[in-house]
Amino acid sequence: MEKKTAVANKNANVEAKKSPVGSMFAAIVIPVALIVCVLIYMFVLGNPANFEGGDPENHPLPGNYLGVVYKGGWVVPLLMSLVLMVLIFSIERALTISKAKGTKSVAAFVRTISAKLNQRDINGAIAACDAQKGSVANVVKAGLLKYKEMQADHELLKAEKVAAIQKEIEESTSLELPMLEKNLVVISTIASISTLVGLIGTVLGMIKAFAALATSGAADAVALSNGISEALINTATGITGSALAIVAYNFFTSKIDELTYSIDEAGFSIISTFAAQHDNAGAPATATTRTQTV
Repeated sequence: MEKKTAVANKNANVEAKKSPVGSMFAAIVIPVALIVCVLIYMFVLGNPANFEGGDPENHPLPGNYLGVVYKGGWVVPLLMSLVLMVLIFSIERALTISKAKGTKSVAAFVRTISAKLNQRDINGAIAACDAQKGSVANVVKAGLLKYKEMQADHELLKAEKVAAIQKEIEESTSLELPMLEKNLVVISTIASISTLVGLIGTVLGMIKAFAALATSGAADAVALSNGISEALINTATGITGSALAIVAYNFFTSKIDELTYSIDEAGFSIISTFAAQHDNAGAPATATTRTQTV
């Protein structure tokens, strides 16, 4: 009956991890960021007060960088949305990973678990997991519950019990890690495409500038310089978005690696403690007893 309950609880955890909340978050943030940036481009950067004669078709006022950015063209709101998405998803990942760590230091939590195991206080270790909360505590608690189950099992060999505990920890880890890594793919994608999108905007701007120069029929160094500077706005914005995304991705990846290391350390402590504190009692011993009885 206890095993059936454990299976049911695990299935419930799997369903919880498959919740579409994370996917819905990305599906909502991406179009909303794009819409917000288009509105900023149209009504803030494209404000007539930023341009000569109050006309967005004219050159920006001297020293007015809002107007200069506006002249980067339709690629500008797309690049702005990429930068905004990096900021939003970075905040979301920071909150998620902070929650996954739990209420206290992960290193202190792992030391507490090791101390409780050395004292053979499994219930105390489980209570520490309940107090810690978070992904690391969830994985460790799953291993400890399996630890208790194997303690009460007198049929399996010690090696089989150790393997069962290790498998439980690995399965619990596989359930928690996707939650930690969710939406990192968005940040990594932005890191790859932001610069490319910026270069597309720059090339289009350069084509437009030289086409206008060819149409005028006369060499106008000032007009050409303005066109090139406006086109390079796209490159600068694209590089900014890519740099932010790379830094954010590497930072969060390192934090996830730290959590994974802590899980591995706690799991090793659980398995090694069980192996050290329990003899090889199991099926062979039971068979011997039956033989003696006969």
